[in-house]
Amino acid sequence: MNARHGSIDGLRGLAVMGILLMNIAGFALPSGAYFNPLAGGGTAPADLAIWAVNFVAVDGKMRALFSILFGASTMIVVQRAEAAGRNGAQVHLARMATLALFGVAHAVLIWQGDILLHYALIGTLALPFVLLEPRELIRVAILLLLAQLVAEGMFVADFLSMRHDALAPGATPAAIDAWRGFSEAIGVGRPQDVAAEIARIRGPWIGIVRENLAALPSGIPFFIGFDGPETLAFMLIGMAGLRSGFLTGAWERRRYLRWAATGFAIGLPPTIALCWLNFHSGFDTLATFAAATLGGVPFRPILGLAEAAFALVWLMARDRPRLCSAGRMAFSNYLGTSLLMTGIFYGWGLGLFGRLDRIALYPVVFAVWALMLLWSPWWLARFRYGPLEWAWRSLARWEIQPMRRIGPRA
Repeated sequence: MNARHGSIDGLRGLAVMGILLMNIAGFALPSGAYFNPLAGGGTAPADLAIWAVNFVAVDGKMRALFSILFGASTMIVVQRAEAAGRNGAQVHLARMATLALFGVAHAVLIWQGDILLHYALIGTLALPFVLLEPRELIRVAILLLLAQLVAEGMFVADFLSMRHDALAPGATPAAIDAWRGFSEAIGVGRPQDVAAEIARIRGPWIGIVRENLAALPSGIPFFIGFDGPETLAFMLIGMAGLRSGFLTGAWERRRYLRWAATGFAIGLPPTIALCWLNFHSGFDTLATFAAATLGGVPFRPILGLAEAAFALVWLMARDRPRLCSAGRMAFSNYLGTSLLMTGIFYGWGLGLFGRLDRIALYPVVFAVWALMLLWSPWWLARFRYGPLEWAWRSLARWEIQPMRRIGPRA
C-alpha cells in the first residue's frame, strides 16, 4: 500500500462507512431520535445498547475523522496544484464552490442532513491555514475548540434559563412555548408532531423537497455558527496530521499504539460517564443535549484521533484494497448512500421511515458496507475516478476530465 495515499484512503473508507452508523437514525427515525432514544427507534435493551455503543464509540468521532481527512485533502490539493504550476488557492476555491452546489442539491433534493455545504463553507475558511506548521495548526485548533466549548456552554446556559422560566410558578405562555419548542426540536416531540413528520417523510417527494428548501436558509448560519469552529479545528488537525506524517503512515507502529492507548485512556472514561448520565437522567432533554454537545467537545477530537491511530496500525499491517477503494470514492459513496437510504425509508421509495426499531436498522448498514466494498474496486478497475468525483473535478475545472482507464490499472 502506498504509505501516503493508501493510509488516507483507508481512513476515508472507514469514515464514510462508519458515519452511516449514526446517520442511519437520521434517515430512518423521527428527528429527535438521533439524540434521544425515547424519541423513536424502540426502548428494548438491544435498542438502548446499540444507542449507547454509538454514543461512546461513533457519535461525533466519525464526523471528526471525516473532517480531519477533509483538512488533509485540502492541503494535498493546494500543494499538488502549486507543484503543477497552477494557483493553489484558486483551485481550492473552485472545488469548494462546486462542492457547495452539490451540498445544496443534496440538502434540498435528497436529505436534509447534508454535510457537504457545511464543509464547502468551512473549507473555504480553512484555506489561509495551509501554510502553517503543525504546532501552529494545533494551537489554532485548540483555540477554536475552546471557542466551540464557550459557544455550546452559552447555548446550554440559555436552555437552563429557559427551562427555569418555563417551570417557575406563574410562568408566562411565551416562556412555556419557548421551552416546549426546544424540547420538541431535540427531544421527545409531541405525538401529533412526530406523526406529522412521519406522514411527511412517507409522503410525496415534492413535499419533502419543499420542507428541505424552507429549512435551508435558517440552517446555514446555524451550522456555521454552532458547529463551524469545531469543524474548522478538525480540518486544521488534519493539516497538521498530514504535515507531521501521522495520517500518511510515516510513524512507527509503537508510536501509533501509544497515541491510541493515551487517547482512549483520556477520552473513554468521561464519554462513558456522559452516556451513563443520559440513562441516569431518564434521557432528560437537557441532559442529552448537554452530553451530546457541551460534554463531547473536549473528547471528540481525542477519541477521533485515538481511533484513527488504532486504525492506521490495522491498515499498515496489510493491504486493504477494497477499503481503500471505498475511500477513494468517498464522495460517490456518501451521496450514493443518501440516495439508497432515502429510497428505502422515504415515501418515494419503500416508505419504511419510522417502521423499524433501532437494532433492526443495522443489518441495512452492514448490507450497504458490503455494497461499498464490492462496487468501489469494481468501478475503479475500469474508471479513474468515482462517478461523482469525476463530476466534481470536471465542474471545478470547467473541463471534462478523462474517465475511462486505458490499459492495466496503475
